Amino acid sequence: MMKAELAELMQRIPGKTSAEWPMGEPFTLAFAHGTMSVEVYAPKDTDIQTPHDQDELYFIHSGHGEIVVADERHRFEPGMVFFVAAHVEHRFENFSPDFCTWVVFWGPKGGE
Repeated sequence: MMKAELAELMQRIPGKTSAEWPMGEPFTLAFAHGTMSVEVYAPKDTDIQTPHDQDELYFIHSGHGEIVVADERHRFEPGMVFFVAAHVEHRFENFSPDFCTWVVFWGPKGGE
């Protein structure tokens, strides 16, 4: 069995800084198995993520705002889930300071 606790994971955010994430990584890994990984993503102010190599699901935990997927804009709030295919441009915009989402990546690079 694998288990993750949001309060513990949030203490790891922001993570290490890099050229890509100068303010620190706004995500942390909860656990992984095979091609599947579960993360928590909690950007502050601006979402600068780029498309991913795998398909992904975003389970909105807290906050509200908009998700833009391939130039389509959708409002989000807690309890919603969004699918984003591999290599598709997407980002969160106009989100509240308490925004936090679980992210599940799975499958082969390039998507299913």
